[in-house]
Amino acid sequence: MPATRTVRRPRRYVARHWLLLMRPFLRYSSSRNAYVLRGVGRHVGPVLRINRRLTSRARSFEGVERRGGARTA
Repeated sequence: MPATRTVRRPRRYVARHWLLLMRPFLRYSSSRNAYVLRGVGRHVGPVLRINRRLTSRARSFEGVERRGGARTA
């Protein structure tokens, strides 16, 4: 009976340019929606995703803040 993993491997978020540099060693897994190591990525190794979260320095917003602001009744 094959051992099944009960805890998913954590996703690591990396910059797009790192994924491009490591492309020869990685493959895209559509079931995980992430990149894994070629050959052994099904069982071991990192699970990498593109870091799409931008810092405040990279993107400034001049509009009205709508996330968690005070609400009037």
